[in-house]
Amino acid sequence: MRKLAPFDRPAQSAPTLVVARAIHTADAHDSTAEAMLLDDGRILTVGTVAACEAAARDAGLAPERMDLGDAVVVPGFVDAHAHPLMFGQMMTWVDCGPERAGSIPEIVALLRAAAERMPAGRPVRGYGYEHRNLAEQRHPTRFELDEVATDREVYLMNASGHGGVVNSFALAAGGVDRDTPDPAGGTFFRDAEGELTGELSDAACNVLTGVSGVKVGHHGPNFHLADEPEEHVRQLAAATERFLAGGVTAIGDCQVSRRELDMYLRLAGTDGGLPVRVSMYLLSHLLDEALEMGLVGAFGNAHLSFAGIKLYADGTLGGWTAYFPDGYVGDPCRTGQLYHEPAEYAELIRRAHAAGLQTATHAQSPTAIGMVVDALEAALAEHPDADARHRIEHCGLPTPEQITRMAAAGIRPVNQPQHYRSWGEGVEQAIGTPGERFNPLGEFAAAGVPITISSDAPVAEPIPLEAIETAVTRLTQRGHRLGADDLRIPAIAALRAHTIEGAITLGREDDLGSLEVGKCADFVVLSDDPLAVEAESIASIDVLQTWVGGARRWEAAR
Repeated sequence: MRKLAPFDRPAQSAPTLVVARAIHTADAHDSTAEAMLLDDGRILTVGTVAACEAAARDAGLAPERMDLGDAVVVPGFVDAHAHPLMFGQMMTWVDCGPERAGSIPEIVALLRAAAERMPAGRPVRGYGYEHRNLAEQRHPTRFELDEVATDREVYLMNASGHGGVVNSFALAAGGVDRDTPDPAGGTFFRDAEGELTGELSDAACNVLTGVSGVKVGHHGPNFHLADEPEEHVRQLAAATERFLAGGVTAIGDCQVSRRELDMYLRLAGTDGGLPVRVSMYLLSHLLDEALEMGLVGAFGNAHLSFAGIKLYADGTLGGWTAYFPDGYVGDPCRTGQLYHEPAEYAELIRRAHAAGLQTATHAQSPTAIGMVVDALEAALAEHPDADARHRIEHCGLPTPEQITRMAAAGIRPVNQPQHYRSWGEGVEQAIGTPGERFNPLGEFAAAGVPITISSDAPVAEPIPLEAIETAVTRLTQRGHRLGADDLRIPAIAALRAHTIEGAITLGREDDLGSLEVGKCADFVVLSDDPLAVEAESIASIDVLQTWVGGARRWEAAR
């Protein structure tokens, strides 16, 4: 038997007095200070230099002084919706995004070059393409991926993470042919003659996980592709480094299966440990197991904790699998899909809520969001709870009426402005003019709905300053601003959405999200002030240092 080895002890070795041009606390008053006194991983005092020095004397401390000069300090960013292991895994795949490939032949060339470098039989995996960004304005086919390899699996994941395209070998290895029925919650796409095109979505990706891989059925898209455990640990370590580089100190992992839990525990046991704080949301196919084990509330330690249950209502706007029953303007033959029928979904919500579990449901279309709101209202009516904090992930296109109902029910949307930045125009192309409202943060604020923003990494890089800039400017990468100006929010609201509101969404506000006495000393050192620069310059601010528990965990190269 191995003895208990706690991995959440603060790494701070000595009391520290931090002095900066400005320290934005994100407290209830949005205060700005000039100094902080830290000890044992916690904040002892925030305010003037003189006040912090006096507090140190009163406590008998002789702190090390860290003068940051003209730098600015903000709370550690909270990325309330991300997929760290998937992000780390995809860092080992072939980048086929728009900056690397603008056409299908260019994607094929990238993948073929990777195949030539790999040992025989090893799968070739790429990511990042969006068919609207390609010259052909369509998805690649399995026959085009057959040009990469015919003796091994080739998988090109869509940038949304909700499926992609495979070669003929992968279909055959998975036992899929033209007569194979679509699984619940997924699609094997076919051409007009009924021939498999190689495109697959959501639950159909189960065929890629192997005989012993994680199977989630129709409870979500399956991107739990297996590598050797040692490789997964390296991938997770690399991912956490990237989060720290963006200033992220706390993460909500919103698709946890046995694979993710195993890797967090393995990484925590390494010399480097788990450097960020992670709140885990188990996939809904594990709801019965969670209830059987008595997981009926948040628990854990300062670095790894259980928060709730993740569910899926529909697919993604990025991959055109979000549910629009009348079809997409850009492709009337596509309607997207619901993962669960309304009654089945409502029962899952009822059981989770009755047990006291927070739920986080992926929903993008008005129909899917309506199904979620209906189910949550019914569950709350049966078991009232004024602080349930149920979440709707992405919540891309709620109606004004649904936003009003969300405010009344205390439902918290978790949005990703970087999705809008990357493919906002594509949503308008997909569903027409209503797509201009994609990610209506200003409407949430006006209705009194709390705003939380996150990355959804690997769908977007974990760069909070980019997300904050997009929330403020509502500019896409192509320089367009879609919809009315009242969809935008001020910089201070965007900063709070990526700090204290994220912590509240995770149920961690007693320790995280703001720089206040008694809270964890998690903070980011920035080269400039995101509340003072021109809005279009926020993403250009450099992250200089990231601190977790009073210890510097990342520093930019000098």
